[in-house]
Amino acid sequence: MTLSATHPLVDGRTSSSPLISAYRGERPSRRPVWFMRQAGRSLPEYRQLRQGTAMLDSCLDPAMASEITLQPVRRHDVDAAIFFSDIVIPLKLAGVDVDIVPGTGPVLGSPIRTAADVAALPELTDEALEPIRQAVALTVAELGSTPLIGFAGAPFTLAAYMVEGKPSRDHLGPRTMMHSDPETWGALTRWAADASGKFLRAQLEAGASAAQLFDSWAGSLGLADYVAHVAPASGRALDFVRGLGAPLIHFGTGTSELLVAMHDVGVDVVGVDYRLPLDEANRRLGGTVPLQGNIDPALLSAPWEVLEAHVLEVLKAGAGAPGHVVNLGHGVPPETDPAVLTRIVDLIHSVEP
Repeated sequence: MTLSATHPLVDGRTSSSPLISAYRGERPSRRPVWFMRQAGRSLPEYRQLRQGTAMLDSCLDPAMASEITLQPVRRHDVDAAIFFSDIVIPLKLAGVDVDIVPGTGPVLGSPIRTAADVAALPELTDEALEPIRQAVALTVAELGSTPLIGFAGAPFTLAAYMVEGKPSRDHLGPRTMMHSDPETWGALTRWAADASGKFLRAQLEAGASAAQLFDSWAGSLGLADYVAHVAPASGRALDFVRGLGAPLIHFGTGTSELLVAMHDVGVDVVGVDYRLPLDEANRRLGGTVPLQGNIDPALLSAPWEVLEAHVLEVLKAGAGAPGHVVNLGHGVPPETDPAVLTRIVDLIHSVEP
Protein backbone atom coordinates (compact mmCIF):
# COMPACT_ATOMS: atom_id res chain seq x y z
CA MET A 1 0.00 0.00 0.00
CA THR A 2 1.72 3.16 -1.22
CA LEU A 3 0.76 6.69 -2.20
CA SER A 4 0.81 7.64 -5.88
CA ALA A 5 3.73 9.48 -7.46
CA THR A 6 1.53 12.58 -7.81
CA HIS A 7 0.56 12.65 -4.12
CA PRO A 8 1.60 15.93 -2.40
CA LEU A 9 3.77 14.08 0.13
CA VAL A 10 5.53 12.14 -2.63
CA ASP A 11 6.01 14.88 -5.25
CA GLY A 12 7.33 17.31 -2.64
CA ARG A 13 4.51 19.85 -2.44
CA THR A 14 3.86 19.33 1.28
CA SER A 15 6.70 17.10 2.49
CA SER A 16 8.77 20.02 3.84
CA SER A 17 5.83 22.19 4.95
CA PRO A 18 5.91 23.56 8.53
CA LEU A 19 3.07 21.22 9.54
CA ILE A 20 4.60 17.99 8.26
CA SER A 21 8.04 18.99 9.57
CA ALA A 22 6.66 19.52 13.08
CA TYR A 23 4.65 16.29 12.93
CA ARG A 24 7.87 14.47 12.10
CA GLY A 25 9.76 16.08 14.96
CA GLU A 26 11.84 18.30 12.66
CA ARG A 27 12.39 22.05 12.99
CA PRO A 28 9.79 23.88 10.87
CA SER A 29 10.40 27.11 8.96
CA ARG A 30 7.64 28.74 11.05
CA ARG A 31 5.48 27.62 13.96
CA PRO A 32 2.60 25.70 12.37
CA VAL A 33 -0.98 26.31 13.48
CA TRP A 34 -4.44 25.16 12.45
CA PHE A 35 -7.71 24.95 14.36
CA MET A 36 -10.14 22.11 14.81
CA ARG A 37 -13.49 23.23 13.37
CA GLN A 38 -11.74 26.10 11.57
CA ALA A 39 -14.04 25.36 8.63
CA GLY A 40 -17.61 25.99 9.61
CA ARG A 41 -19.99 28.04 11.65
CA SER A 42 -17.61 30.78 12.78
CA LEU A 43 -17.21 31.95 9.17
CA PRO A 44 -19.87 34.11 7.47
CA GLU A 45 -18.81 32.76 4.06
CA TYR A 46 -19.54 29.24 5.33
CA ARG A 47 -22.99 30.18 6.60
CA GLN A 48 -23.79 31.83 3.28
CA LEU A 49 -22.66 28.83 1.24
CA ARG A 50 -24.45 26.29 3.45
CA GLN A 51 -27.78 28.15 3.43
CA GLY A 52 -30.55 25.73 2.56
CA THR A 53 -28.25 22.67 2.44
CA ALA A 54 -28.42 19.98 5.11
CA MET A 55 -25.16 19.18 6.92
CA LEU A 56 -24.59 15.69 5.55
CA ASP A 57 -25.62 16.81 2.05
CA SER A 58 -22.96 19.53 2.17
CA CYS A 59 -20.35 16.94 3.16
CA LEU A 60 -21.29 14.74 0.19
CA ASP A 61 -21.26 17.55 -2.41
CA PRO A 62 -17.59 17.45 -3.49
CA ALA A 63 -17.47 21.05 -4.76
CA MET A 64 -19.15 22.44 -1.62
CA ALA A 65 -17.07 20.33 0.80
CA SER A 66 -13.91 21.44 -0.98
CA GLU A 67 -14.84 25.12 -0.89
CA ILE A 68 -15.69 24.95 2.82
CA THR A 69 -12.36 23.23 3.52
CA LEU A 70 -10.48 26.00 1.69
CA GLN A 71 -12.26 28.99 3.27
CA PRO A 72 -10.26 29.20 6.55
CA VAL A 73 -6.95 28.68 4.73
CA ARG A 74 -7.63 31.72 2.58
CA ARG A 75 -8.90 33.80 5.49
CA HIS A 76 -6.48 32.90 8.32
CA ASP A 77 -3.22 31.76 6.62
CA VAL A 78 -3.29 28.59 8.73
CA ASP A 79 -0.67 25.94 7.98
CA ALA A 80 -3.14 23.17 7.15
CA ALA A 81 -6.63 22.57 5.86
CA ILE A 82 -8.77 20.05 7.75
CA PHE A 83 -11.12 18.16 5.48
CA PHE A 84 -14.71 19.31 5.93
CA SER A 85 -16.87 16.30 6.65
CA ASP A 86 -18.43 14.57 9.65
CA ILE A 87 -17.52 11.46 11.61
CA VAL A 88 -20.88 9.84 10.75
CA ILE A 89 -20.36 10.17 6.99
CA PRO A 90 -18.95 6.59 6.79
CA LEU A 91 -22.17 5.36 8.44
CA LYS A 92 -24.27 7.33 5.97
CA LEU A 93 -22.28 6.05 2.98
CA ALA A 94 -22.58 2.47 4.24
CA GLY A 95 -26.36 2.84 4.28
CA VAL A 96 -26.99 3.35 8.00
CA ASP A 97 -30.00 5.60 8.75
CA VAL A 98 -28.30 8.61 10.36
CA ASP A 99 -28.76 12.35 10.14
CA ILE A 100 -27.39 15.49 11.80
CA VAL A 101 -30.27 17.16 13.60
CA PRO A 102 -29.65 20.92 14.07
CA GLY A 103 -29.18 21.72 17.74
CA THR A 104 -28.85 18.05 18.65
CA GLY A 105 -26.17 16.30 16.58
CA PRO A 106 -26.04 12.82 15.03
CA VAL A 107 -29.28 10.85 15.41
CA LEU A 108 -29.78 7.28 14.18
CA GLY A 109 -33.10 5.98 12.89
CA SER A 110 -32.72 3.07 15.32
CA PRO A 111 -29.94 2.45 17.86
CA ILE A 112 -27.57 -0.52 17.51
CA ARG A 113 -27.88 -2.50 20.75
CA THR A 114 -27.97 -6.25 20.05
CA ALA A 115 -25.84 -8.82 18.30
CA ALA A 116 -28.52 -9.00 15.59
CA ASP A 117 -28.37 -5.22 15.12
CA VAL A 118 -24.60 -5.39 14.62
CA ALA A 119 -24.83 -8.39 12.28
CA ALA A 120 -27.32 -6.47 10.14
CA LEU A 121 -25.02 -3.47 9.65
CA PRO A 122 -24.13 -2.95 5.96
CA GLU A 123 -20.51 -2.94 4.85
CA LEU A 124 -18.96 0.31 3.64
CA THR A 125 -17.70 -0.22 0.08
CA ASP A 126 -14.82 1.60 -1.59
CA GLU A 127 -17.20 2.69 -4.37
CA ALA A 128 -19.41 4.51 -1.87
CA LEU A 129 -16.45 6.68 -0.85
CA GLU A 130 -16.10 8.24 -4.30
CA PRO A 131 -17.60 11.64 -3.26
CA ILE A 132 -14.93 11.82 -0.53
CA ARG A 133 -12.10 11.11 -2.97
CA GLN A 134 -13.47 13.72 -5.39
CA ALA A 135 -13.73 16.39 -2.68
CA VAL A 136 -10.18 15.71 -1.47
CA ALA A 137 -8.78 15.81 -5.00
CA LEU A 138 -10.50 19.14 -5.73
CA THR A 139 -9.16 20.58 -2.47
CA VAL A 140 -5.57 19.39 -2.85
CA ALA A 141 -5.46 20.84 -6.38
CA GLU A 142 -6.14 24.29 -4.86
CA LEU A 143 -3.97 24.03 -1.74
CA GLY A 144 -0.54 23.86 -3.38
CA SER A 145 2.08 23.53 -0.63
CA THR A 146 -0.46 23.70 2.22
CA PRO A 147 -1.21 20.19 3.52
CA LEU A 148 -4.70 18.77 3.86
CA ILE A 149 -5.41 16.76 7.02
CA GLY A 150 -7.85 13.91 6.66
CA PHE A 151 -9.83 12.73 9.66
CA ALA A 152 -12.20 10.12 11.02
CA GLY A 153 -14.04 9.41 14.23
CA ALA A 154 -12.45 6.80 16.47
CA PRO A 155 -14.42 3.57 16.86
CA PHE A 156 -15.47 4.27 20.47
CA THR A 157 -16.99 7.63 19.59
CA LEU A 158 -18.80 6.20 16.56
CA ALA A 159 -20.01 3.20 18.55
CA ALA A 160 -21.18 5.48 21.37
CA TYR A 161 -23.44 7.36 18.96
CA MET A 162 -24.66 4.08 17.47
CA VAL A 163 -25.57 2.51 20.82
CA GLU A 164 -27.21 5.63 22.26
CA GLY A 165 -28.82 6.56 18.93
CA LYS A 166 -28.03 10.19 19.67
CA PRO A 167 -25.50 12.34 21.58
CA SER A 168 -25.12 11.52 25.27
CA ARG A 169 -23.52 13.18 28.29
CA ASP A 170 -22.23 10.10 30.10
CA HIS A 171 -22.24 7.35 27.43
CA LEU A 172 -23.72 4.82 29.84
CA GLY A 173 -25.07 2.70 26.98
CA PRO A 174 -21.75 1.87 25.32
CA ARG A 175 -19.92 1.68 28.65
CA THR A 176 -22.48 -0.85 29.88
CA MET A 177 -22.38 -2.89 26.66
CA MET A 178 -18.60 -3.33 26.75
CA HIS A 179 -18.97 -5.15 30.08
CA SER A 180 -22.39 -6.81 29.84
CA ASP A 181 -22.05 -8.02 26.24
CA PRO A 182 -18.36 -7.81 25.29
CA GLU A 183 -18.81 -9.96 22.16
CA THR A 184 -21.41 -7.62 20.67
CA TRP A 185 -19.33 -4.62 21.75
CA GLY A 186 -16.27 -6.08 20.04
CA ALA A 187 -18.19 -6.75 16.83
CA LEU A 188 -19.63 -3.22 16.83
CA THR A 189 -16.27 -1.52 17.39
CA ARG A 190 -14.66 -3.67 14.71
CA TRP A 191 -17.38 -2.56 12.27
CA ALA A 192 -16.84 1.07 13.28
CA ALA A 193 -13.06 0.66 12.98
CA ASP A 194 -13.35 -0.69 9.44
CA ALA A 195 -15.70 2.12 8.41
CA SER A 196 -13.45 4.82 9.84
CA GLY A 197 -10.32 3.16 8.50
CA LYS A 198 -11.69 3.03 4.95
CA PHE A 199 -12.80 6.67 5.28
CA LEU A 200 -9.28 7.69 6.36
CA ARG A 201 -7.62 5.69 3.61
CA ALA A 202 -9.81 7.24 0.91
CA GLN A 203 -8.76 10.72 2.06
CA LEU A 204 -5.04 9.90 2.20
CA GLU A 205 -4.96 8.11 -1.13
CA ALA A 206 -6.78 11.05 -2.76
CA GLY A 207 -4.20 13.56 -1.52
CA ALA A 208 -4.42 14.28 2.22
CA SER A 209 -0.94 14.62 3.76
CA ALA A 210 -1.80 13.60 7.35
CA ALA A 211 -4.70 11.96 9.16
CA GLN A 212 -6.27 12.55 12.56
CA LEU A 213 -8.38 10.12 14.53
CA PHE A 214 -10.86 11.97 16.78
CA ASP A 215 -12.05 10.20 19.92
CA SER A 216 -14.43 12.86 21.16
CA TRP A 217 -15.97 10.71 23.91
CA ALA A 218 -13.02 8.60 25.14
CA GLY A 219 -12.69 10.93 28.13
CA SER A 220 -15.70 9.16 29.65
CA LEU A 221 -13.55 6.03 30.08
CA GLY A 222 -11.08 4.93 32.71
CA LEU A 223 -7.67 3.74 31.56
CA ALA A 224 -8.34 0.03 32.12
CA ASP A 225 -11.56 0.10 30.08
CA TYR A 226 -9.87 2.12 27.34
CA VAL A 227 -6.97 -0.33 27.03
CA ALA A 228 -9.15 -3.45 27.16
CA HIS A 229 -12.24 -2.41 25.21
CA VAL A 230 -11.35 0.54 22.98
CA ALA A 231 -7.66 0.71 22.04
CA PRO A 232 -7.69 -2.48 19.92
CA ALA A 233 -10.41 -1.05 17.67
CA SER A 234 -8.59 2.29 17.33
CA GLY A 235 -5.49 0.38 16.29
CA ARG A 236 -7.57 -1.57 13.77
CA ALA A 237 -8.87 1.67 12.22
CA LEU A 238 -5.33 3.01 11.91
CA ASP A 239 -4.15 -0.26 10.33
CA PHE A 240 -5.88 0.90 7.14
CA VAL A 241 -3.42 3.80 6.77
CA ARG A 242 -0.18 2.59 8.32
CA GLY A 243 2.83 2.43 6.06
CA LEU A 244 1.62 5.18 3.72
CA GLY A 245 4.20 7.62 5.10
CA ALA A 246 1.60 10.18 6.22
CA PRO A 247 1.79 11.35 9.85
CA LEU A 248 -1.02 10.03 12.04
CA ILE A 249 -2.49 12.09 14.90
CA HIS A 250 -4.75 10.93 17.75
CA PHE A 251 -6.89 13.42 19.67
CA GLY A 252 -9.51 13.07 22.37
CA THR A 253 -11.25 15.36 24.81
CA GLY A 254 -10.91 14.77 28.54
CA THR A 255 -8.22 12.18 27.81
CA SER A 256 -5.32 13.47 29.92
CA GLU A 257 -5.14 10.12 31.77
CA LEU A 258 -5.19 8.17 28.48
CA LEU A 259 -2.45 9.98 26.53
CA VAL A 260 0.13 7.18 26.71
CA ALA A 261 -2.43 4.53 25.77
CA MET A 262 -3.69 6.70 22.91
CA HIS A 263 -0.15 7.00 21.61
CA ASP A 264 0.42 3.28 21.98
CA VAL A 265 -2.29 2.42 19.43
CA GLY A 266 0.33 3.51 16.89
CA VAL A 267 0.36 7.20 16.01
CA ASP A 268 3.05 9.78 15.41
CA VAL A 269 1.46 12.77 17.13
CA VAL A 270 -0.83 13.18 20.14
CA GLY A 271 -3.36 16.00 20.37
CA VAL A 272 -3.85 17.43 23.86
CA ASP A 273 -7.04 19.15 24.98
CA TYR A 274 -7.13 22.37 27.01
CA ARG A 275 -7.21 20.62 30.39
CA LEU A 276 -3.54 19.59 30.54
CA PRO A 277 -0.50 21.87 30.03
CA LEU A 278 1.66 20.73 27.12
CA ASP A 279 4.81 20.49 29.24
CA GLU A 280 3.02 17.98 31.51
CA ALA A 281 1.69 16.10 28.48
CA ASN A 282 5.25 15.97 27.12
CA ARG A 283 6.49 14.61 30.46
CA ARG A 284 3.81 11.90 30.53
CA LEU A 285 4.73 10.83 26.99
CA GLY A 286 8.43 10.59 27.83
CA GLY A 287 9.51 13.63 25.82
CA THR A 288 9.51 11.61 22.61
CA VAL A 289 6.19 12.44 20.93
CA PRO A 290 5.30 15.52 18.85
CA LEU A 291 2.29 17.30 20.34
CA GLN A 292 -0.65 19.25 18.98
CA GLY A 293 -2.66 21.80 20.97
CA ASN A 294 -3.89 23.36 23.14
CA ILE A 295 -5.23 26.94 23.33
CA ASP A 296 -8.36 27.03 25.51
CA PRO A 297 -11.34 27.84 23.22
CA ALA A 298 -13.00 29.69 26.11
CA LEU A 299 -10.31 32.38 25.87
CA LEU A 300 -11.10 33.24 22.24
CA SER A 301 -13.65 35.76 23.52
CA ALA A 302 -11.39 37.15 26.27
CA PRO A 303 -9.64 40.55 25.99
CA TRP A 304 -6.73 40.36 23.55
CA GLU A 305 -4.05 40.86 26.21
CA VAL A 306 -5.44 37.87 28.16
CA LEU A 307 -5.63 35.69 25.04
CA GLU A 308 -2.19 36.79 23.83
CA ALA A 309 -0.57 35.88 27.16
CA HIS A 310 -2.31 32.49 27.06
CA VAL A 311 -1.16 31.75 23.49
CA LEU A 312 2.43 32.63 24.37
CA GLU A 313 2.20 30.36 27.43
CA VAL A 314 1.01 27.50 25.19
CA LEU A 315 3.96 28.10 22.86
CA LYS A 316 6.34 28.05 25.83
CA ALA A 317 4.80 24.88 27.28
CA GLY A 318 5.01 23.11 23.92
CA ALA A 319 8.58 24.12 23.18
CA GLY A 320 10.08 21.13 24.98
CA ALA A 321 8.29 18.54 22.85
CA PRO A 322 10.05 17.05 19.80
CA GLY A 323 7.54 18.95 17.65
CA HIS A 324 4.60 21.23 18.34
CA VAL A 325 1.68 22.10 16.09
CA VAL A 326 -0.40 24.84 17.68
CA ASN A 327 -4.13 24.20 17.83
CA LEU A 328 -7.05 24.69 20.14
CA GLY A 329 -7.69 22.29 22.98
CA HIS A 330 -10.99 21.50 21.23
CA GLY A 331 -12.93 23.05 18.32
CA VAL A 332 -13.64 26.64 17.34
CA PRO A 333 -16.89 27.74 19.04
CA PRO A 334 -19.47 28.93 16.47
CA GLU A 335 -19.70 32.42 18.02
CA THR A 336 -15.94 33.07 17.61
CA ASP A 337 -14.94 36.30 15.84
CA PRO A 338 -12.92 35.11 12.80
CA ALA A 339 -10.66 38.17 13.11
CA VAL A 340 -9.44 36.83 16.46
CA LEU A 341 -8.33 33.57 14.83
CA THR A 342 -6.46 35.48 12.14
CA ARG A 343 -4.76 37.57 14.83
CA ILE A 344 -3.71 34.42 16.73
CA VAL A 345 -2.19 32.96 13.57
CA ASP A 346 -0.24 36.18 12.97
CA LEU A 347 1.02 36.11 16.56
CA ILE A 348 2.13 32.47 16.36
CA HIS A 349 3.90 33.02 13.04
CA SER A 350 5.73 36.02 14.52
CA VAL A 351 7.42 33.87 17.18
CA GLU A 352 10.68 32.14 16.21
CA PRO A 353 10.21 28.38 15.74
